[in-house]
Amino acid sequence: MPPIRLRFVQSATDHRTLPELDAEVAFAGRSNVGKSSLINALANRKHLAHTSKTPGRTQLLNTYVLEEEPTLGIVDLPGYGYAAGASKRVRRGWQQMIETYLIERTSLTMVVVLVDGLVGPTDLDLTMLTWLGSHAIPHAVVATKHDRVKSSLRQRRRQELARRCHLDPGDVIWVSAATGTNLDLLRRAVLAWLELP
Repeated sequence: MPPIRLRFVQSATDHRTLPELDAEVAFAGRSNVGKSSLINALANRKHLAHTSKTPGRTQLLNTYVLEEEPTLGIVDLPGYGYAAGASKRVRRGWQQMIETYLIERTSLTMVVVLVDGLVGPTDLDLTMLTWLGSHAIPHAVVATKHDRVKSSLRQRRRQELARRCHLDPGDVIWVSAATGTNLDLLRRAVLAWLELP
């Protein structure tokens, strides 16, 4: 399947200043889970979304639209959890920004919660999943860093990760931005969530 051709359009601290879209998929996850790397991989572009070895560099709502369908898009949310140099007050501000976006953004069709496949779901991940469920916000779990999990442990890790997220193993898409594992599967899912044929 060809890459999803994406174009960066805007960063914002308030979703009400973002461009109006017909549909969008948001990528959420803790800092350093690989959100920006995965967006780059879906688009097959190295520098579309800014990546960093320092966790917490994504601090705004970053919007990308499809080249062929500019009323459809992907939003990269700030990572929750650790962020280098950020005070508790600043991190609370990010949390408020994310929650307001998730509750009020009417064009949001799916939240993709990225979970680090190497370490499994953290308490922050489980809190996010519970929060999304309590607000009836559609969401799916994608496990990143498939290539970092030893092949002998993958089956057990799949089962453990799904169980902790209260899902069946088949409900979790395992991907690797580094090796391309299951990127086509995730691309198809994203386009379906955007209601494209």
